[in-house]
Amino acid sequence: MDFQVRKASQEDMPSVLSLIQQLAVYEREPDAVEVTVEDLERDGFGENPLFNCFVAETEGKIIGMALFYFRYSTWKGKTVHLEDLIVNEAYRGHGIGFQIYKKVMEFAAENNLKRVEWVVLDWNAPAINFYKNTGATIFSEWNTVQFDEDSIHKFLKSNS
Repeated sequence: MDFQVRKASQEDMPSVLSLIQQLAVYEREPDAVEVTVEDLERDGFGENPLFNCFVAETEGKIIGMALFYFRYSTWKGKTVHLEDLIVNEAYRGHGIGFQIYKKVMEFAAENNLKRVEWVVLDWNAPAINFYKNTGATIFSEWNTVQFDEDSIHKFLKSNS
């Protein structure tokens, strides 16, 4: 299969959102996506973009993407967080995900980053195996911690 991996453009954001929604369905959270095309266009392509994105494309159709952004580690310095990497289900098994993943790692090397990190669900065996086979370390002793929007406001209200 012929495809190319390239930096995403603002015009790609409807397709990127569609892939994000596919990932949410796969991760058993079909109603969790709140971000809009307008959010992606504003936040990724303004004066101070909040994220970078690579897309895989074949015959003018976006079939995969990786969205990532800079972070700063107090232990390591400049790093990147890979938020999502997804390939349209109909196109899996052709090395597309690997090439997108490789493009993110090339970006990290070109920018002298100390680390690329991401989160994978513990039940997602295909992704876990893929990452392990590429040499990634999967930590079992760290837990992801989050406050959703409601929790932020409840916390602030109860601690004001």
